Amino acid sequence: MKINSPIALVTGAGTGIGKACAQALVQQGYHVIFTGRRIDVLNQAIEELGEKSSHATPYALDIGMVEQVQGLFQMITERFGRLDVLFNNAGRGTPIMDFDEIPNALWQETVGTNLMGAIYCSQGAFKIMKTQTPQGGRIINNGSISAHTPRPYSAPYTSTKHAITGLTKSIALDGRKYNIACGQIDIGNAATEMTDRMAAGIIQADGSIAAEDRMDVQHVAQAVVQMANLPLESNILFMTIMATKMPFVGRG
Repeated sequence: MKINSPIALVTGAGTGIGKACAQALVQQGYHVIFTGRRIDVLNQAIEELGEKSSHATPYALDIGMVEQVQGLFQMITERFGRLDVLFNNAGRGTPIMDFDEIPNALWQETVGTNLMGAIYCSQGAFKIMKTQTPQGGRIINNGSISAHTPRPYSAPYTSTKHAITGLTKSIALDGRKYNIACGQIDIGNAATEMTDRMAAGIIQADGSIAAEDRMDVQHVAQAVVQMANLPLESNILFMTIMATKMPFVGRG
């Protein structure tokens, strides 16, 4: 299958930030592989593109399962022959509970999706990007505000997001000789289903409950497109995009 458009892969593309970014990349001329756990949700996200839906490919998998990720990258190699952009977006939050009460299964599930999924996909993308012609590509990681500052009762999520920062730096360093750029976008309070609870009221560092400002998710999509569209001689290593009035800067 010969496709002249640049090829992008977005994980967690069925809803929220991933969906907005995947759709925006299609609008910018990319052929985008939409991945997520549910094929019906992915198909719905693609159908919303209307006449441009032919510029998207759905692929259902659990990115925490290495064998399934290997199958994804085998498909990309066989069908498209290259990969220009990977957006490691898929992630899961964790329920509020005291640190000592967090069960092992929850730690494993969160690390499996948020960290190992990004590692598996980055390795698959790296292998394609370093051997394709022309050589190189771009990996963008969704780090989150939690890559810098935790919310109360968020140890599993926050730990994985801090780890993503180390992963970003390592890929950026190791990718230099292969013309592979890697950057991280840290997102705070984009208006999606995942942040509805923040608008209603969420626990703060002092124990109070307060509603938080949110921003249009399309602003995140525009930022990801900006990162993706840079020539490989340039890289945004870290970008923070956040609701202006959210409690991040200052004493929480």
